[in-house]
Amino acid sequence: MLRESGLPQPGFAAELKAKGDYVTDMDRRSESAILEVLAREAPGIAVLAEERGGVRAQTMWAVDPLDGTTNFMRGFPSVGISVALLDGGQPLVGVVLAPYLEVEFAASRGNGAFLNDERLPQHRSIDPSGAVVATGFPFRNKSLLPRYLAMFELAIERFEDLRRAGAAALDLAWTASSTFDGFFELGLNTWDVAAGALLVLEVGGRVSDWSGGDMWLESGNILAAAPAVHDVLLELAAKPHER
Repeated sequence: MLRESGLPQPGFAAELKAKGDYVTDMDRRSESAILEVLAREAPGIAVLAEERGGVRAQTMWAVDPLDGTTNFMRGFPSVGISVALLDGGQPLVGVVLAPYLEVEFAASRGNGAFLNDERLPQHRSIDPSGAVVATGFPFRNKSLLPRYLAMFELAIERFEDLRRAGAAALDLAWTASSTFDGFFELGLNTWDVAAGALLVLEVGGRVSDWSGGDMWLESGNILAAAPAVHDVLLELAAKPHER
């Protein structure tokens, strides 16, 4: 649906959900189309979706119909669609689409990850000092800024460079494909991270919360990276963050 609409055009009409958080008609249309397919092909499974909400359940779909709405509104094509099936708090299947870039990432647990039907290789071994790491700013919850900015300063010193493209699902997918070597962010939602994190895990990467635990789906505080880079991210996240 997004691809059929052509490249995003600056000035796309939107409603403000919260400061810096928008929804467009395309968000809703995309979500409706996804939910229609899920209801037809996988009836009876709970759905947690960004715009319509839903319920958390033992087995559920997590749906982000348009990740990077601000990018979409401004004509920047880093825009994704993320759908994941979770069971027992773990992603089993995940798909991340970048329709304007004509890219599709897909994974299922234990079966590897794929980019446009080509199997992704296992994460390359890299010296963390040469890593390029993606991130996202906690713009919705400014109370997270002290902890985030401390991490940002440490990361920009420790790694070769940082990137911020504005769509977490794609940042994770690009981490799986070694376009990036890692990703860190605070305060995301389950639908932002579930599919992309599975992609990272399926190429031998590591995913955790900022304490090294497994609560990243609930907290939205996520570190995902190639193993050596993940070790460094955990080390940096553990440092005092008072400012």
